[in-house]
Amino acid sequence: MLENKHGMMFVLSSPSGVGKTTLTKKIAASNKNFNISISHTTRKPRPGEVNKKDYYFVNKEEFDFLIEEKSFFEHARIFDNYYGTLKEPVLKFLSEGKDVLFDIDWQGNQQLKKDKNLSLVTFFILPPNIKVLKERLFNRHKGQEKLIEERMNKFNEEISHWNEYNYVVINDDLDECFNKIMKIINLEKRGIKEEQNAEDIAKKVHELIK
Repeated sequence: MLENKHGMMFVLSSPSGVGKTTLTKKIAASNKNFNISISHTTRKPRPGEVNKKDYYFVNKEEFDFLIEEKSFFEHARIFDNYYGTLKEPVLKFLSEGKDVLFDIDWQGNQQLKKDKNLSLVTFFILPPNIKVLKERLFNRHKGQEKLIEERMNKFNEEISHWNEYNYVVINDDLDECFNKIMKIINLEKRGIKEEQNAEDIAKKVHELIK
């Protein structure tokens, strides 16, 4: 296990549209010791996204080469595009005592968890209800009904992995959710675990997938 002076890794996962990317950026902006792990992806940039800042946008051939070179900590196919986390920059941050934030899905989380040498704390973010999730997706992907439908269809599969995470939090109010995550992170950095009621979380998940 890496000692805490080396920095820790914090994973945020959620179904599409729940707000993990917004929360990840908010956490990084709040503390200079946090660095976001910038993923490689084969998908096209969305409006406003910047190469090497939001993602490293690459083609499939470049992505496959990095897989062959075993350059990734984790990689996954999500909605017909590929995403991966390079090892080298993450290990550099950790060795400098920086904490690293990951905005990845459950597949990437499963792969990271296999490396027992990593100091890893994982969060799964839930929406308050389906109505709010649909509204967020409509706002993000206006006029792209097929894309919204794909993401909603994938919701039940993604949410079924909630119990693979250390913590589950609900993003009803962004600031409240952020404060909850930061409280847990600060406790974890001191070696303290926060207890969560798995039964209550299971009930919430059941409500969301009815």
